[in-house]
Amino acid sequence: QVQPIESGGGLVQAGGSLKLSCAASGRSFSRYALAWFRQAPGKERECVAAIGWSGGSTFYADSVKGRFTISRDNAKNTVYLQMNSLKPEDTADYYCAATVSFKVPVRSYDYTYWGQGTQVTVSS
Repeated sequence: QVQPIESGGGLVQAGGSLKLSCAASGRSFSRYALAWFRQAPGKERECVAAIGWSGGSTFYADSVKGRFTISRDNAKNTVYLQMNSLKPEDTADYYCAATVSFKVPVRSYDYTYWGQGTQVTVSS
């Protein structure tokens, strides 16, 4: 069992960068697939990036490919989301999620553990 805790959100101008971190308490962190989801007001929660247990497999939503990078440090029980070239449409609450899996799930119902979320606002 892990408890994800996100940090790093905030307000940034369009074209800027932010790096989100998610520290997960608990043991056997390397067994978990991890993902970043986001939810904007009035919209469904969507997976923007996911990473497998070893870090060798990743998924990116088309809307963030080439701009966002997900990575993990199993020694620090932490997953990161580097967000570059931010756009106003990236404004949302961002959630870290974890699940025991050898695959890279991208649907919210595949994930067992969720953080409380961190807000990202991109001004135009």
